[in-house]
Amino acid sequence: MQDILINWTPQETRVAVVENGAVQELHLERALERGLVGNIYLGRVARVLPGMQSAFVDIGLERAAFLHVADLFGMRGEGNGGPALPIEKQVFEGQTLTVQVIKDPIGTKGARLSTQISIAGRLLVFLPQDNHIGISQRIGSHELREQLRARVQALAAQADGSATGGFILRTNAEDASDAELADDIAYLRKTWAAIRERGFTQPPGSLLHQDLTLAERVLRDLTNEHTQSIRIDSRLQYEHLLAFGRAYTPGAVDKLQHYQGERPVFDLYNVDDEIARALARRVDLKSGGYLIIDQTEAMTTIDVNTGGFVGARNFDDTIFKTNLEAAGAIARQLRLRNLGGIIIVDFIDMNREEHQSAVLGEFRKQLARDRTKVTVSGFTQLGLVEMTRKRTRESLAHMLCEPCPTCGGRGQVKTARSVCYDILREILREARQFDPKEFRVVASAAVVEMLLDEESTHLAGLSEFIGKPISLSAEPSMNPEQYDIVLM
Repeated sequence: MQDILINWTPQETRVAVVENGAVQELHLERALERGLVGNIYLGRVARVLPGMQSAFVDIGLERAAFLHVADLFGMRGEGNGGPALPIEKQVFEGQTLTVQVIKDPIGTKGARLSTQISIAGRLLVFLPQDNHIGISQRIGSHELREQLRARVQALAAQADGSATGGFILRTNAEDASDAELADDIAYLRKTWAAIRERGFTQPPGSLLHQDLTLAERVLRDLTNEHTQSIRIDSRLQYEHLLAFGRAYTPGAVDKLQHYQGERPVFDLYNVDDEIARALARRVDLKSGGYLIIDQTEAMTTIDVNTGGFVGARNFDDTIFKTNLEAAGAIARQLRLRNLGGIIIVDFIDMNREEHQSAVLGEFRKQLARDRTKVTVSGFTQLGLVEMTRKRTRESLAHMLCEPCPTCGGRGQVKTARSVCYDILREILREARQFDPKEFRVVASAAVVEMLLDEESTHLAGLSEFIGKPISLSAEPSMNPEQYDIVLM
């Protein structure tokens, strides 16, 4: 069974999905980092620029937003089949338009807008101004896409035969049931009806619709028949979610609870400790083995090691049991860390083919629990497992961390001896260009200590060679690779 914990504060919302007492997924959203993309506004055209085929639209933000003629929906000549009409023939100053942000403001530039509205659900994207049923090209074969198109057309007609609007099936709708698709259709149409109603009553510059908050997406996207409770530690947000749930996701309302315990809600399952472990490079396994997870720009690599595991009768069994345990641990870490893109897993080499098949089968079984689309290949000639996991959002490490200012994201720094030799070379270089009375080296304590001790002979030899004294000064605030050479 599944429990969902929501830790809410004005600045940040954190969500943990717990199954059988273990944290399986972590989601995080920060108030100041929420963009405007997807927001729908009632805008007023402030200025039309025929030369740029654009218009500035006031949507109530600090800077006017930008609307290009290419982003005006359904305004074409010759029976809607010809080229786009000039913008000055489509919009005029003072006109009110329902617009959606398609690009956030950057620097001095305002947001970019479109008049083609789309509203994303869990499985579908609703296009209220269109009647087209589109299917993601990543979904299976042509036959499967046509089957899905026919199902959605039938469900949309059953929901409301007179209603217009088109839908695009998202990739994760491939295995959805009719009930799930019908729920999404009902949710999206109800959302659009509320947007239209606000558009008739609100003044220009008003926000008509904002993408759901993380807490609201818990009810729409994360709750299923296996969820037994959704606990949130804020009374205000609990009441808000109750109202939202009754309107849009009535099946989740009975599972919603206001957590009032003395301990923080995340302490119930040591979630903060799990977050710390999910940011570490090394993941220890219960058997004594461990994983090393390296996330790079191009791909993520995961290396499995036996470590101190000696529980089996022979070495082959030790390797097999470590790999079996690692298969489950890797699947969980992919969800916890939200790792996406290309992933290479280096299981410990196994000599027996049946062991390889069993480990790969266990790995696929564990990955089947992932709500994100995963594709796994078999073992390569080098004994590696190649897989891909769809990128849905930033990984946990990218959201919570930044590159180390000391090592520049390399994960390592030069040794004190390497920095000492850099300093000696730099002094020799500067001695050829300048003629000071003295060279003073300012560096970290570890570097200065090495220059005074193990490298003192080399320092004295350089001083004698250039004919100038060299003094040393330790600066505690300097990182191990930093140094400065002062000409006195």
